[in-house]
Amino acid sequence: MSLFLPKLTCKKDIDEVIKGVAEKVVVLRFGRDEDSVCLQLDEILSKSAHDLSNMASIYIVDVDKAPHMKVDYGWVISIVFQFKYQKSKHIHRKNNTGNCSPDHTKFVGSFKTKQDFMDLIEVIYRGAMRGKMIVQSPIDPRNITKYDLLYHGI
Repeated sequence: MSLFLPKLTCKKDIDEVIKGVAEKVVVLRFGRDEDSVCLQLDEILSKSAHDLSNMASIYIVDVDKAPHMKVDYGWVISIVFQFKYQKSKHIHRKNNTGNCSPDHTKFVGSFKTKQDFMDLIEVIYRGAMRGKMIVQSPIDPRNITKYDLLYHGI
């Protein structure tokens, strides 16, 4: 399903998209094209892209084809949300999951339903248009996948 979404292959492309898309949420999906979770996520993203075209621009980044971006932008299988109004800023969201992670600019894993993703984008868009940098996530905490992220040193 990722065939229907534009792909970015280098940091320059990502920077151009972030700087060039104004008054829309920029959704960057980082992951591997052959991964089953990414395939599920790509299906949700591609089905939602047309409905959200006024609020969001969705892009795919394969971390295997551009490994240097994994270091710059974070976890594998993550979505990063940005909004450019006057300056390019990350949008932070509160989950209500009790997770004390300081980085709420990413969504790690896949969404349970297309509607969860669409609701989140709408809340981020409306909050960002009002100048808010932190928004309350509309996703039910039971629908947020919990991961035990482990660091493997080299």
